Amino acid sequence: MSTGAAARETVERPAQKAEQIYELLRHAIVRLDMAPGAPISEKELCLRWGVSRTPVREALKRLAEEDLVDVFPHSGTYVSKIAYEVAEEGFVIRRALEVESIRRAAGFVTPADIARLDALIADMRDILRRGALKDYIEVDDAFHASIVAISRFPRMWKFVHLMKAHLDRMRHLSAPVPGHLAETTEQHATIVRALERRNPDQAELAMTIHLDSSFAVMSAVHAGGVEAETPKDT
Repeated sequence: MSTGAAARETVERPAQKAEQIYELLRHAIVRLDMAPGAPISEKELCLRWGVSRTPVREALKRLAEEDLVDVFPHSGTYVSKIAYEVAEEGFVIRRALEVESIRRAAGFVTPADIARLDALIADMRDILRRGALKDYIEVDDAFHASIVAISRFPRMWKFVHLMKAHLDRMRHLSAPVPGHLAETTEQHATIVRALERRNPDQAELAMTIHLDSSFAVMSAVHAGGVEAETPKDT
């Protein structure tokens, strides 16, 4: 191996590890597997993944930039509390981009796209039957990402995904609200039927009603006005 190749490998490996650690931690924080306010030990993370502090610190730096962790010099690092204002900002951005994308999707959608969306809805119904609510959000995201992809603006979802981390934590908090995800699933079905008719106005209306009603439930849970049951992880 040449000196140049060895240097590139030395640089790339920590970057790859930092990316992997970032994704694992982000996933755990968004799913609330790491509770808001929980302390984060760099030493424990290094031992868990068998890495030096460099990739761990790089991952935590990225999470801090997304307001998912709070770093207090000489004090410690903690999972951030859920900030309603940040979640609301993510919702406003998501709503604007998804409403625009679904209007475009109505002009490009194919029978194969409809079959894919219907299959995701079937997965959602199966999740609800099993009570595995933590898995629902990921299938929900796949549903919305698929619609954005149909619009032929595939990079748009990457921006939505980046902006909605605090919103996603509120989504997980609201998932156990009785009847909420069942209603969400039926709203998804209404969206698909509007796309199947290739009607942009109906598709936009269905998406707007879905996003607005979901955020209303999240907001009520965050404010303490709605009780949620304990979710199952089976």
